[in-house]
Amino acid sequence: MSANSSRNGSSLSKGAAMKIENYNSKTSFKSKVRQSAAASSSVRRSIPSSRRDDSTISGRVRVAVRLRPRNPEEMVADADFVDCVELQPELKRLKHRKNNWDSDTYEFDEVLTEFASQKRVYEVVARPVVENVLDGYNGSVMAYGQTGTGKTYTLGRLGEDDAADRGIMLRAMEDILAEVSPENDLISASYLQLYMETIQDLLNPSNDNIAIVEDPRSGDVSLPGATLVEIRDHKSFMELLQLGEAHRFAANTKLNTESSRSHAILMVHVKRSVKGKNSALLNENGNMTPLGKILKPPVIRKSKLVIVDLAGSERINKSGSEGHTMEEAKSINLSLSALGKCINALAENSAHVPVRDSKLTRLLRDSFGGTARTSLIITIGPSPRHRGETSSTIMFGQRAMKVENMVKIKEEFDYKSLSRRLETQLDKLISEHERHQKAFQDEVERIALEAQQRVAEVEQNFDALEKEKHKSQKDYMELVKRIEEQSTRKQEKHGHQEVKFGPSDDGIYQKSISEPPVLFASSEVGELKKKLRNEILLRKAAEAEVDNLKNQLNHWKSSEVARNAELLKLRKMLEDEECEKAKLEDEIEILQSQLLQISLEADQLRRNLCKDLSVEASRSLDSPSPQVKHQHLREFGDGEKVSMVKLFEQVGLHRILSLLESDDADVRIHAVKVVANLAAEESNQGRIVEAGGLTSLLALLRSFNDETIHRVAAGALANLAMNETNQELIMSQGGISLLSLTAAKAEDPQTLRMVAGAIANLCGNDKLQTKLRAEGGIRALLGMVRCRHPDVLAQVARGIANFAKCESRASTQGTKSGRSVLIEDGALPWIIQNANNEASPIRRHIELALCHLAQHEVNARDMINGGALWELVRVSRDCSREDIKALALRTLKSSSSFQAELKRLRM
Repeated sequence: MSANSSRNGSSLSKGAAMKIENYNSKTSFKSKVRQSAAASSSVRRSIPSSRRDDSTISGRVRVAVRLRPRNPEEMVADADFVDCVELQPELKRLKHRKNNWDSDTYEFDEVLTEFASQKRVYEVVARPVVENVLDGYNGSVMAYGQTGTGKTYTLGRLGEDDAADRGIMLRAMEDILAEVSPENDLISASYLQLYMETIQDLLNPSNDNIAIVEDPRSGDVSLPGATLVEIRDHKSFMELLQLGEAHRFAANTKLNTESSRSHAILMVHVKRSVKGKNSALLNENGNMTPLGKILKPPVIRKSKLVIVDLAGSERINKSGSEGHTMEEAKSINLSLSALGKCINALAENSAHVPVRDSKLTRLLRDSFGGTARTSLIITIGPSPRHRGETSSTIMFGQRAMKVENMVKIKEEFDYKSLSRRLETQLDKLISEHERHQKAFQDEVERIALEAQQRVAEVEQNFDALEKEKHKSQKDYMELVKRIEEQSTRKQEKHGHQEVKFGPSDDGIYQKSISEPPVLFASSEVGELKKKLRNEILLRKAAEAEVDNLKNQLNHWKSSEVARNAELLKLRKMLEDEECEKAKLEDEIEILQSQLLQISLEADQLRRNLCKDLSVEASRSLDSPSPQVKHQHLREFGDGEKVSMVKLFEQVGLHRILSLLESDDADVRIHAVKVVANLAAEESNQGRIVEAGGLTSLLALLRSFNDETIHRVAAGALANLAMNETNQELIMSQGGISLLSLTAAKAEDPQTLRMVAGAIANLCGNDKLQTKLRAEGGIRALLGMVRCRHPDVLAQVARGIANFAKCESRASTQGTKSGRSVLIEDGALPWIIQNANNEASPIRRHIELALCHLAQHEVNARDMINGGALWELVRVSRDCSREDIKALALRTLKSSSSFQAELKRLRM
């Protein structure tokens, strides 16, 4: 075992550095031209262009080849011999010398010389895969080659002494950590090795027999027994790699002093939440559930990056392996042989692919023929002593380039997050209810206590008033008695008056005089009457107060009964919410199973459709007049067209257009989708425009910032822009300015593809050239190349080709003079850069644009200075389209400037 990660390429960095200093980049232009001509005539094997629809992403395995510089041993042993390979990186070709007089030439996606830096290797091989992984796709990067050719140096170099030597593993993790959000995203990794057909954990050596688990529904391969470490920063990932390298098996052989004896597999799992993208829950009929407007589970993307450092293939008689080392070599060769058989079967579209012959092929089933974006780098050495191993490695890469993967995004609902959110809301409601209930009970107790205190106080006041009343009556009786006594004494003294006292009608004792009244103690009697009346009034007020308090007490008791009933009702509502939660969880499980079933059916349908398309394409090449081409596509779309026509007839166009102004965002989105589908039929376009549909679509772009509305509205405008009359209407209503503004704001590749398609259609109108440029259409089109998605680039290339064609026609008719607007706006460098793009739609449109630009002498000098002449030469020789090839050849012959330049270069 060894912790040194540079065992497969220890001399690569130093040798490359010395040669770069001595390398003269100013190679003769004449020799380049001769090499180009010779290479184009002697190519034996090349990979045909991928035949696919413009709306799909090419899933072909990309293959790059890297040459290791000579090591000190080879400099001595092979000093008198030339290298067995010759690289032509500018043409992406490799020439393999079978002997001194015969050689074969091969094409690859990238050809990396011994001078290529580690950064350059990562940029062309792994960065596109890492970007796809961050977008939600699975990705694989692997290295294949003879032992000692630099596989581990390319992938796993840690760069502890020199940061420029860092390999693909470290650079990929740096890009991933720079893009993800620590708060919302999760990055985890496991590091394994396949040694002698057993999967071992490099992070936990005691775990030395990990089982492979396959999902019976999706076919995904997982290793649940492997150690999974969460990655938070660069330091933790560096420590993980160092720990894994320390436990990896290595041995000393004649071909490599630090030869890997196992296949190393780094798995990086990326879980990202998709911002601003939610999905409502639907029932079995496709309608929104009662809670659908509230419960919108967040969408997450789960992707996986697999980096595989394959152990080097070797011949035992050359490596000198013996004993246990020889058994290791046999196991390595068997697993690599099984991988080669699988790739052969996939390249030949065989019905049976032997993926179960080895654990290596089972682990890599997603990388070859699966759903992952795969890049393969094959490493070779220059020594003629290993000519056979080098040829075998080259042929492995050539076969791998024929493998097509069905790349798809890994996107699902985050039901766990939704469940946690619902539980949090439920806990919050329960705590709030308990708080309200406690506050209510406290208020009831406070009011009851206050009422009791007031009743006790009134009772005490009543008792005091009763005592005071009795005292007043006693005093009154004593006073009356005293008055009677005084009256008796006076009567006896005078003998003429008879005074009687008795109660009157109002209950007050009054005197009656049978004889003429005699004035006595009248003031005292009036005072007593006044006091008695006051006492009676106070008693009545106290009795009224007591009755009022009793009424209040009864009212509070009835209120308490009502509140108890409300509490029972709230408890019942809480029980109903718990039942609803249980139903929702069951519904979530049902939705998950339905979603999985729909995904499986969609994948199967897509595979069948792609297979039928490939069969039809091959038949169309053999038949001179095909009459049933794309029949399956027509059948596939018949159901959708019938339903759309039925909807159009039942609802009516005006009603559909009125829904574009709905306040409900979901209704608005569905309405614009219906309009876009209707606009795809030429027979509907006139009615849509007459009914104000074009104005409504432009208003949607102007008024709303929703990405989905922008994408679908732009798609509808692209369909309408296929008609010349509609093109002028779009321009007159400010459509190009709105499309340019939408392109500047959008980040979604599908939105940019729709906008680019609409502008590309407008570029094909001769009358709109000047206005199109003045309102920013050309600059918006060129600005969308920032999104390197193939579909977006294809639409940009189509727009440039349309614009160049209209310019060429205007120049021929004499209505335009001067340089091309495309050259003035800086489009020429991008055109030259993508003239040989691997995607056939991009390449075809760019080749047409080059030919149209080259038809006028005023553009010739700019094209010569920018390097477009050599692309025209290549198109005239190698283009697969005969009409474009003939146009390029005719253009070269008709241009005096091009002819003079070619003559100067002796071509």
